Amino acid sequence: MNDAGQFVRDDVRGFLKFLASMDRPELDEQPLEEARAGMIAMAPVIDLPPVDLPVIRDLTCPGPAGDIPLRFYDSRDHRDAACPLMLFFHGGGFVVGNLESHHALCTELAKGMDLPVLAVDYRLAPENPFPAAPDDCEAAARWAAKSPHELGIKVSGLIPIGDSAGGNLAIVTTQSLMEKEAMVPVVLQVPLYPMADALEHHQSYTLFAEGFFLSARAMEFFGDAYRGDAGDRRTYPILGRHEGTPPTVVMTAGLDPLRDSGRTYAAHLVEAGTDVAYLEMRGSIHGWVNMRKAIPSTAKDLADIIAAMKLMLARSA
Repeated sequence: MNDAGQFVRDDVRGFLKFLASMDRPELDEQPLEEARAGMIAMAPVIDLPPVDLPVIRDLTCPGPAGDIPLRFYDSRDHRDAACPLMLFFHGGGFVVGNLESHHALCTELAKGMDLPVLAVDYRLAPENPFPAAPDDCEAAARWAAKSPHELGIKVSGLIPIGDSAGGNLAIVTTQSLMEKEAMVPVVLQVPLYPMADALEHHQSYTLFAEGFFLSARAMEFFGDAYRGDAGDRRTYPILGRHEGTPPTVVMTAGLDPLRDSGRTYAAHLVEAGTDVAYLEMRGSIHGWVNMRKAIPSTAKDLADIIAAMKLMLARSA
C-alpha cells in the first residue's frame, strides 16, 4: 500500500524508486526533441525486445496534410482469407512517441492475436495541434478499410487500439467511423488507459498526480501543446455517441491519473448497451505496456488483454 492507501505491486514500487533515483528533468524543462529522443532511448532499457515476425515493413498512406508514415506487422507471411486489421495509435500525450516507441508492443500484439497490425505515425503537437492527430488517424483508418494493395491482405474489419493518447484516438476514430461508415466496419475497439474526458474532476487525477510516472505537470504540458477543443468529442470522446458502439475492451491501471476517466467511459458504454470487457490492472501505473522488462508482472496483464480481445471477437462473430 502507498500513503493514499492504494495497493502497489512490488515490481512497480521498485521501478518507481528507480525512476526517482534518475532525477529526470520534467518535459517542460528540456528541448522537445530531447524528450522525444529520450522516450525512444529508454525503450530497450525498460521494455522487452520486439518479437520476430515474418512481415514488418514501413509504408505510407495519403493524409490531410501529406503522406502519413505507417508500419505494417503480420505474424503470417501470407493470408488467403480476409481478416480484421488492428489499427494501432501510440501514446505520448499527442506530443511524443512514434513508430519506434511502441514497436515492441505492436510485434507482441501481432503475434498474440495472430492478426495484422497497422501502426499510424500521426502528426504531433505542438507543431501540429488538435485536430491534426484525429484527422490523420481517421484518414489512415479509411484508407486501410479499402484493403489497399500496399497491405497485401483483404481487410474484413477494423480494430482501433491504442494507449493513453492513442486510447483517446482509438475511441475518436471509432466514433468517426460510426458517424460516416468506412468500407468495412469497426468490429472491436481497445482503448488502453485512455483519456476520455476532462481529468481534473476525477479523484485519480489528485491521488496519483505525483510519483506514479505520469504527473499532473506532464499532463498540463501535453494539454497546452495539443490545444484540444473542450467542447469537441474528438478531444473528449465521452461527449460523443455511445449507442451502437462496437464491442470494446477497456483497460485502466490502478495507480494512473487517467484511471477514473477510463472507468467513466466504460460505464457510459455499459449504460448504452455496448458489450464491454473492463480490465483494471491493480497496483500498476500508466505506461506499463512499454515497461514489460522493468515491471515483469505486466506480462500477464498484456496476455489478459489479448485474451479479452479474442473473447470479444469470438462473441461478436
